[in-house]
Amino acid sequence: MCGVVGIVSKEEVSPSLYEALTVIQHRGQDAAGIATNEKEKFHVRKQLGLVREVFREQHILALKGKMGIGHVRYPTAGGQDRELAQPIYCNSPYGISISHNGNLVNTRELTNELIFNDLRHINTNSDSEIILNVFAHELYNVNFSGSKPSSADIFEAVIRTQKRLRGAYSVVMMICGVGIVGFRDPNGIRPLILGKKDNDLIGSDFMIASESPALETLNFEVIGDILPGEAVFISIEGEVERKVCSDHTQNSPCIFEYVYLARPDAVIDGISVMKSRLRMGQTLGKKILSKYPDHDIDAVIPIPESSTTTAIEVAKTLNVSYREGFVKNRYIGRTFIMPKQEMRSKSVRRKLNPVSYEFTGKNILLIDDSIVRGTTSKQIVEMVRKVGAKKVYFASAAPPVRFQNVYGIDMAATSELIAHQRSEDQISDFIGADWLVYQDLEDLIFSASAGNPEIKKFETSIFDGDYICGSVTEKYLLDLEVARKDSNKPETKGLIS
Repeated sequence: MCGVVGIVSKEEVSPSLYEALTVIQHRGQDAAGIATNEKEKFHVRKQLGLVREVFREQHILALKGKMGIGHVRYPTAGGQDRELAQPIYCNSPYGISISHNGNLVNTRELTNELIFNDLRHINTNSDSEIILNVFAHELYNVNFSGSKPSSADIFEAVIRTQKRLRGAYSVVMMICGVGIVGFRDPNGIRPLILGKKDNDLIGSDFMIASESPALETLNFEVIGDILPGEAVFISIEGEVERKVCSDHTQNSPCIFEYVYLARPDAVIDGISVMKSRLRMGQTLGKKILSKYPDHDIDAVIPIPESSTTTAIEVAKTLNVSYREGFVKNRYIGRTFIMPKQEMRSKSVRRKLNPVSYEFTGKNILLIDDSIVRGTTSKQIVEMVRKVGAKKVYFASAAPPVRFQNVYGIDMAATSELIAHQRSEDQISDFIGADWLVYQDLEDLIFSASAGNPEIKKFETSIFDGDYICGSVTEKYLLDLEVARKDSNKPETKGLIS
């Protein structure tokens, strides 16, 4: 899970790129970067840290140019390292820079092909660098004369690139002096959205971003989602062309975008994230009523913030009070995307503080968006009991997370997932709840698909183990299992400057 943005404008783009990155900061808190193009030169600033930490006024002023791309990084491949911050650059052909959200599952094979067949140098273990070099190689083969590539050349390079890639990718690339190209994998797993803003009498500006709020905040009109397998080319002059570059496409967005990853005000593939979470609350509330028709719940309290919308509807369905019982420190990052359990545990204590009055002497139903490792849920239940709750019930807006994610969410090693090979009663005992209810997968799918009936299938592998794009072998999963264990993760490198 990362955030990407690209802008072609009639004015300097760095201030707008900065603002857009702050809007999608929730998609990655490890590193941030911006690259702009001025004449024949790229200007780049990237570093570990939040957007507001990486960029100062002097950096924005130095990032000159009317075309640029940006990135906020959440590490899914390669660990935490300043060298892996994006945008990433290669100089041949033309000079190309990339921002990428997602994860490839055939990185090893592509690395060997690039080094030994395509004779390209790979400097990191980032799959984003792999995508960049595959595209660069294919663009060179399409237009080896060295002349400025046409839109037809760029689309052909995307076609050839997509034939080689396996996995999830929403990509924005900037070609020096030429334009920006954005494209999405044939399954449409990760989001990518196109927008337009009329710039007085001098033409239109165009933006590509991971989520619609990045466009709306900067007063861009949302044109719509980039389709699965589609590429959009925006020339440096502001001309836009679109083409589907894959013969086999299906719209299968990641359902966890609607559960947790995306902002509630986002609309992804025509589906309102807010409305989908409201429906999750309705279906979850009905399931709780069916299991516990004579419940003694005094209040429903969300674990902020992505579960708040769901909790409101659960409370309505159960006909009990909705209360907000936690004060959230908004200066602590999202604990889900912190790299190690020790950091996550400390952050939970610092991030949430219970309001004693809302818990003392009451039977409380806590609502969370999901339960991954279970350790955060356990700590929260302990906190609630310490401030005097009589009984603590727990419900998850998502089904049990039983399988690794291979498409851009560094969720956990399978052995670290609390639901892996455990029953709901065992999980309830582990987190210390009096009882536990999970959303059914069918209800979760309904909650999302009701917003866009044209989507027939969602990417749901973390719940059912169905990896839709193939190339996910047992060996791949075993290697990933080893890499994702907290004990095997590298320490953070580099300093914020």
